[in-house]
Amino acid sequence: MTPAAAVAKAAKNSEAITSLRYRMAGKVPGAGRISAEAAMSVKPQAMSMKMTALDQATNGPVEIRLVDKVMYIGGNASLTKEMGGKSWIKFDMSALGADKELNTSQLGAGQTDQNPAASSAFLTGSKDVKKVGTETVEGVKTTHYRGTVTVDQLKASLKGGSKAVREQREKALEGYEKLGVDSFTMDMWIDGKNHTKQFRMRGDADKGPLDLTITFLGINEPVKVTAPPAKDTADLAQMMKDAQG
Repeated sequence: MTPAAAVAKAAKNSEAITSLRYRMAGKVPGAGRISAEAAMSVKPQAMSMKMTALDQATNGPVEIRLVDKVMYIGGNASLTKEMGGKSWIKFDMSALGADKELNTSQLGAGQTDQNPAASSAFLTGSKDVKKVGTETVEGVKTTHYRGTVTVDQLKASLKGGSKAVREQREKALEGYEKLGVDSFTMDMWIDGKNHTKQFRMRGDADKGPLDLTITFLGINEPVKVTAPPAKDTADLAQMMKDAQG
């Protein structure tokens, strides 16, 4: 297979992903260095992520859960102290009247509700994909490819295909556009079954450099995410309602 064909094959296979576990590490504009591990289900949409902002003063990792279009943030000692012993805070976007759809960017949680498999397909828009070599990633033999791609090329590559896949990739691209990234250098590591094992995206954004690596640890495995116990949760919508009263 040519490099372009190999990348296209892996992108096509990513369309069948219904759930995944992944690790994310690197530098994000505005947040600095981050490290995270997550599990997510595409349908129904659910996710659990533990994230650490390495350049910010925090008391350990923060956990984010998405369940039934509601986001919960917790797992941090400083948050528990501020919330009077409650260890989670609940953000129900519809109850807050902020949006009919969950938009974690409005809550300062960045792209946590987005499917990284959608971003892994971006290299298909590149015109200069080349094979770098072979490498082992998480014990799996892979072929390493690299290319550059602009936002305009990415938009052009979104045409065609199913509506659901197109919407996923458009949403992922929108997140990078909001960061002010015009072009990327992208690396993909593809395993022997033509699945993306790892990808890396680098680019210059308005608030600094973007350099993010996502490694897939498991694909199409059962993922169950549950809401935290109500007794441990502070509901932001109810708190606002009480304050207004």
